[in-house]
Amino acid sequence: MSELSDKELLENFRSKETKSYAFNLLMRKYQQRLYWHIRRIVIDHDDANDIVQNVFIKVWNSLDKFREDSQLYTWLYRIATNESISFLNSKKRRFFIPIVDVEHELSNTLSHDSNFTGDKIMIKLQQAVLKLPTQQRIIFNMKYFDGLKYEEIAVILNLTTGALKASYHHAVKKIEIQLGKQ
Repeated sequence: MSELSDKELLENFRSKETKSYAFNLLMRKYQQRLYWHIRRIVIDHDDANDIVQNVFIKVWNSLDKFREDSQLYTWLYRIATNESISFLNSKKRRFFIPIVDVEHELSNTLSHDSNFTGDKIMIKLQQAVLKLPTQQRIIFNMKYFDGLKYEEIAVILNLTTGALKASYHHAVKKIEIQLGKQ
C-alpha cells in the first residue's frame, strides 16, 4: 500500500473502523521527523523519546478536533515545539536553575551522548546552537536542519515571516561568532 496523504489519514482516523490503523500510519509517517525536531531542542535521547510519546498522546486526544486550518505536519510541529519548550521550562523550575545552566547541561549531555552520531564539527555546531535564546534556536533548527520554509515556521510558531527572517539571520550571525571562537 502506498503512503496515504494527510487528508486520507485524517479521513481514515475519523472512521471508527480505521481509526487505530490511520493513527499508526500517521505515527510512522511523522515520528522520526518529530523525534529529530524535538531532539535538537532538548538534546537528550531519552527526553526526546518521552516527549515524542507525549506529543502522540496529545495528537490522539486532539486529532478529532483538528480543523485543517493548517497543514497536519505544521500542527504536529507546533505541538512538538510547545511540548519541548514546556519540558525545558519544567526542567529549569524543577532544579531551580537558570535556563543558561540548563543549556550548559544540555551541551555537556551532547558531548557524552552515545546516541548522538554526529562528528566533531556537528557537535561544535550543536553546542553553538545551544547558546542561542530558545526561540532563535528553534527557528534555526527548523530552517537549517528541518528545511522548513519561513511561511511554515511562521504558522508553527505563530510569528510573522519578517520576524522569523530577522531571528534566523541573528541566529546565524551568533553561531558564526561562536564557531569562530572555537
